[in-house]
Amino acid sequence: MTDGIEWPAPAAAAEPEQLDPATAPLPAYGSGSLADLLPTLAAGQGVPGCTAAIGELAPADRNCVFLVDGLGWEQIRAHPGEAPFLTSLLGTSRGGTGRPLTAGFPSTTATSLASVGTGTVPGAHGLLGYTVRDPAKDVLMNQLRWKPWTDPHAWQPHPTVFAAAHAAGVHTAQVSAPSFESTPLTKVALSGGTYRGKLAGEDRMDAAAEELAAGDRSLVYTYYSEVDSNGHRFGVDSDAWRGQLAYVDRLAQRLAESLPPRSALYVTADHGMIDIPFDEESRIDFDEDWALRAGVALLGGEGRARHVYAVPGAAADVFAVWRDVLGDRFWVAGRDEAVAAGWFGPPGSVDERTYGRIGDVVAAACADVVVTASEREPRESVMAGMHGSMTPVEQLVPLLEVRT
Repeated sequence: MTDGIEWPAPAAAAEPEQLDPATAPLPAYGSGSLADLLPTLAAGQGVPGCTAAIGELAPADRNCVFLVDGLGWEQIRAHPGEAPFLTSLLGTSRGGTGRPLTAGFPSTTATSLASVGTGTVPGAHGLLGYTVRDPAKDVLMNQLRWKPWTDPHAWQPHPTVFAAAHAAGVHTAQVSAPSFESTPLTKVALSGGTYRGKLAGEDRMDAAAEELAAGDRSLVYTYYSEVDSNGHRFGVDSDAWRGQLAYVDRLAQRLAESLPPRSALYVTADHGMIDIPFDEESRIDFDEDWALRAGVALLGGEGRARHVYAVPGAAADVFAVWRDVLGDRFWVAGRDEAVAAGWFGPPGSVDERTYGRIGDVVAAACADVVVTASEREPRESVMAGMHGSMTPVEQLVPLLEVRT
């Protein structure tokens, strides 16, 4: 009932501003990304074909890379109490320099480890996410678990920097968990020279120091994973995560104090991490959202970096819906748009072999939000901490240096 009063029409709701995919903060491919690290170190050791893209790193006869899974630059800066040694390396007090690198897109383990080991960008090596479509089989390929099986060297044929260094007479070694030695990911990303399988973190640090001293020129890699796993399970800044950070800090100091002469140690990571609230606004369930599901054949990637594969003929409609629903919180791009924008590497770096692994639609989170899939990905959907996108908290990884 209006009592003859002419009420004004309700104001139209303001349309949320859509994010322009061209404005996403690109990784520093070619000058300061994970793909540039090993080629820079190997170039300083005289390995043919390697280029020193990170110009401020002085050559060393013996180089060791300690990669801590999930330990972002911003996480170290936020926790000086748990990581006093690593915090001291943020400056120049120990004769080195501390600076961030960018992980690459997506900022996820399989992609980053392949970039580290091969010295190539994601579009070239082709490990373009947690899961991607295998165009030959039209199924999702999990590139950590390597399921379903495919020939590793057909999937990723580029040689590793370790193999090139070994062929050039540099003593090369990888020190990690014994169970990783024979995995396809290790074979295509981190092989070449000697593999030392060690369970305990302290044993890995000691073995890495031994391998460094084993050659006049040495290139050694060692790895620790539990910071990442505790972040996924309990969240960044949880007691469990803080405990792992404190342990890694002691490991890094142990290794730094064991370096032989003429050595450089670089502590880095494969990605950072962000905690996502457990509410409906922050966790959008693909399996419960009919609009996002419409026209989608396969949902790849992970919560903050989705590859969306459309049924034939539906790519344009899927893009329109994903952009409309998520475009104020995600950078949403079509495949060609993401490639042209340089998400997977500079223009021209995406191989024909890898092009079809990229989603018809690619969605990278900008806000504190994820697209989960409670039925398809039950374990991943309940993780507290996540990563994958191009925000600084996920992209920036440390490059902390100690020299002898």
